[in-house]
Amino acid sequence: MDTVNLKQKFTQFSDHWNPRILGEVNDCCLSAVKFQGDFVWHHHENEDELFLVVKGTLRMKFRDREAVVREGEFIIVPHGVEHCPTADEEVHVVLIEPKSTLNTGNLVNERTVAQLQRI
Repeated sequence: MDTVNLKQKFTQFSDHWNPRILGEVNDCCLSAVKFQGDFVWHHHENEDELFLVVKGTLRMKFRDREAVVREGEFIIVPHGVEHCPTADEEVHVVLIEPKSTLNTGNLVNERTVAQLQRI
């Protein structure tokens, strides 16, 4: 039962779109990830996702609109909703999602991370 310093955790990696496990709560993972540029359009059949912006600004694209998520804000993307995370400049995000969640959802491609590292 130690405290976790998010700023320190984000200094431990520099790559983008590769979530790292910070901890687990019940059946959910808390992950740290850095975004820059566009991800891929995808959805999750069964899992909702929470994106908490720790640093920077995230643009969450939906097919019919776009949401801007600033530092200290979060957005919940319900399961089944197609979305594409985008960051014009590097953004630090904490993800809260079920352990079963694949980062690319219904797609498997070069950005799919099948086994997350713990930091």
